[in-house]
Amino acid sequence: MILTTPVIEKLHRFYPEASIDLLVKSGMESLFRNHPFLHKVITWNKNHGKYRNFFSIFSKIRKEKYDAVITVQRFALTGFLAAFSEAKIRIGFSKNPFSMFFTKSIPHIIREGMHEVERNLMLTTELTDVSIVKPRLYPTAIDHAKTAAYKSGGYYTISPASLWFTKQYPMEKWVEFISYIPTQTKIYFLGASDDTILCEEIILRSGHPGCVDLSGKLSFLESVSLMKDARMNFTNDSAPTHLASAVNAPVTVIYCSTVPRFGFGPLSDDSRIVETGELYCRPCGIHGYRSCPEKHFRCATQIDVDQMIARL
Repeated sequence: MILTTPVIEKLHRFYPEASIDLLVKSGMESLFRNHPFLHKVITWNKNHGKYRNFFSIFSKIRKEKYDAVITVQRFALTGFLAAFSEAKIRIGFSKNPFSMFFTKSIPHIIREGMHEVERNLMLTTELTDVSIVKPRLYPTAIDHAKTAAYKSGGYYTISPASLWFTKQYPMEKWVEFISYIPTQTKIYFLGASDDTILCEEIILRSGHPGCVDLSGKLSFLESVSLMKDARMNFTNDSAPTHLASAVNAPVTVIYCSTVPRFGFGPLSDDSRIVETGELYCRPCGIHGYRSCPEKHFRCATQIDVDQMIARL
């Protein structure tokens, strides 16, 4: 979702008077609360009554009679929405099963040096130009007020969790890294409520008095507000990387089983990638796995914390 925001930015730049609506999965709408360029955020609840809700949204989209509908996904259902939306212009990736019904389909190419943002922006070329725009989120004054109390003095944030185990820097390595951070410095742990056990275990093992667990306690935009003013944000190859990019916050990203050339790297001006050297088995996949296929997980355990210490 965050890597889709350049599409919003660019469409608004070229069509400042246009009404831009955004369809998101339920739970993601808080990313776009009070977004200055969006007319409406439509939510699709996929957890309860997925197909009933889908056809309700489909009916509403057809009634809106949009001038253009763009789908950045390559899945059948969102392709169906675009293909039969009755919009004059229907754009999506050629990998989508319904791309034959688009007025314009674009190849989705994963190659060295091409970021996912660039791939998404290719969908707007016919309506705009070929320039690149970075991701952007807009924390509100309320979000900044919520995090203001945490910002006294310099601080770091750590987002230690990932949906995929092989994209997650090991707990013992986080503990080792934290031992190099001065004890008077605050370290805020960010993540979802599901990440609390991991965060608390790292904090307990590190014994660092400046650690504060904020996992599950901040919204997306509140987390973005906190990351924006951090001395440095340390993340895995996961969503917090893109949260940092969306406000140009300094970020250090640890790559374990995945690699930056897939096109999901950080876009902040002050960003650095931390990874191990060449391994015969790396990368083992574009998204990661629940466990190391080779049973050794060297892509993570061999990463020297000196690379991260240099970013303190």
